[in-house]
Amino acid sequence: MALAIGDAHTPLTKMVKDALRERILNAEFEPGTRLVEGRISEEMGVSRMPVREALRELAAEGLVKIIPRRGATVSMPAADQKMDLIEVRATLEALNARLAARRKDPERIEELQRVLAAGESDIEKGDFSEMRAHNDAFHTALGEVSGNVTLQDLIRTLRDQTAMLFKQDDPVKVRETWREHADILRAVIAGDEELAAILASRHVYNAVEPEQATD
Repeated sequence: MALAIGDAHTPLTKMVKDALRERILNAEFEPGTRLVEGRISEEMGVSRMPVREALRELAAEGLVKIIPRRGATVSMPAADQKMDLIEVRATLEALNARLAARRKDPERIEELQRVLAAGESDIEKGDFSEMRAHNDAFHTALGEVSGNVTLQDLIRTLRDQTAMLFKQDDPVKVRETWREHADILRAVIAGDEELAAILASRHVYNAVEPEQATD
């Protein structure tokens, strides 16, 4: 049976790409997993062409590695690249928060507050199944407040490339992450650019698994 990957109005390559990205970021496809065109096309009910194009686009984003005559595998940053990616992401997240505190659009801040409350509600219930989605929504909403589209494109790619370096299923870490989100939001609402930037940068370093930063 074909896997549902989107609606009829979305280009096929994009639907395949989005479905594969989600499975990579959810760790359904772990680093090193072979991504076989024929198997994926059969599972998704599409031809090999959109699968091939999707894999090429994911390779350009750093999520997939394609080796000639050997095919595609899920990427894992090399040991010497991990800290590089973390440092760049921390720097850009700090800039993102600084701009959000400077611009602090009231309507967009309301969305940030709504996302934060939704995550807090699930944590109180002990339901962590949607926390990655809540986390993505919070950072997307923060980017909307910052108002810099180019910065969001850069950060989105880095978030995907570094997602596997962060532990997302540990309840203690999830609670800590959400407290840090609340601190960042308070700084943004207060218009404290320096504090918002410091908290956002620290948030990235706090979230990474120690062994991932040193392997």
